[in-house]
Amino acid sequence: EHRGRDRPTDVLSFPIDGAGPSAGPRELGDVLICPAHTEDLVEAAVHGVLHLCGYDHEADDGEMLALQARIVAGLRGDDGDVPAG
Repeated sequence: EHRGRDRPTDVLSFPIDGAGPSAGPRELGDVLICPAHTEDLVEAAVHGVLHLCGYDHEADDGEMLALQARIVAGLRGDDGDVPAG
């Protein structure tokens, strides 16, 4: 219904309208994850947030997935910059 496809997905992102300059932290929107259809909750959460930041598969797929991989690695401490655990 929300994606125009009749099949399940792992993550949905719902941005909040009103993008533009902000004086401080703000809410970007909601990310809904379906655990039954995702293998990796961290990856799904990062993927959903990237959509809220404006990334789109049609325009940015390669860039989006590369950034997603770097963020997930950083969160897991796999990049040498973020301590694990």
